[in-house]
Amino acid sequence: MRKMIDIDFGSSRYNELVELRYKVLLEPLGLKFLDSFRPEEAKYLHIGCVEMLDNKLLGGLILAPIDDEKIRMMQVAVDTIYQGEGVGQELVKYAEKRAKEAGYKQIIMHAMLFVVNFYEKMGYKAEGEAFDEQGITFMKMVKNL
Repeated sequence: MRKMIDIDFGSSRYNELVELRYKVLLEPLGLKFLDSFRPEEAKYLHIGCVEMLDNKLLGGLILAPIDDEKIRMMQVAVDTIYQGEGVGQELVKYAEKRAKEAGYKQIIMHAMLFVVNFYEKMGYKAEGEAFDEQGITFMKMVKNL
């Protein structure tokens, strides 16, 4: 059984999420997590998915406000052991619910090309052309809430 939780910036759970994001998203690409980004993250909503039996963090993401109507979903990461078990879908659905409750009308994200299909199945639409950021190719994706 899993549950979605809000994670407080700077907490031990937040540090766990940073480690997971690094392990899943950055390390395979040979990139490092830059501590200089941490102060910026204090303004964001951090969401996690935990296993209720042992309280293990299975995945997480960040929601970063852009303006009064748009919020950006970033750093969606699911522990490799749990990928393919629906954790990512649960995280994204919960993030959409939280964004809608907060009054946002649209979620925007930059998806790596290999996960574009995953987000399209969840109702996101690719917008514009693929682009490179730090040597990684992304597609801007948008979903109206």
